[in-house]
Amino acid sequence: MPVLDTAALLHWPSERLEGGIVAHSQLEELRKLSPQRAMLIESIELEWMTVSTEDAELAAAETGDLPRLSPVDLDVLAIAIATGQELFTDDYSLQNVCRSLEIPFHAVSNRKSTQQWSWELRCIGCRATKKADSQSEQECDVCGSVMKVKRAR
Repeated sequence: MPVLDTAALLHWPSERLEGGIVAHSQLEELRKLSPQRAMLIESIELEWMTVSTEDAELAAAETGDLPRLSPVDLDVLAIAIATGQELFTDDYSLQNVCRSLEIPFHAVSNRKSTQQWSWELRCIGCRATKKADSQSEQECDVCGSVMKVKRAR
């Protein structure tokens, strides 16, 4: 049984979704994005789960992807980690974390990412860098300018 990201719930035909594993938080996200689709999803035979996101948050922080993941993304990632099942997602940050954890993943409708990315905080003033953590921006210790999350070179 695959773990399905919201992209799969939005784009795949209902027959393909049956038997998939999803997070309870995805239903509320679907209700905001497409109320009609949410009603259809509620009628499909899916396994709804809620698990702790602690391991997902730690793994995403380790790769530097945590600032780009929503709470729903973390719920879906936590389910993939807990079950060890393959994840279907178009989210490159989710794919990046899965790759680092060696969790199998597949794209839903976009192209699958091809390599592992790492992230860093880079100062817009002096170009100083440091490892990206759970913060998306912060002040540079060297010059005081804003540091932004960028792909490490």
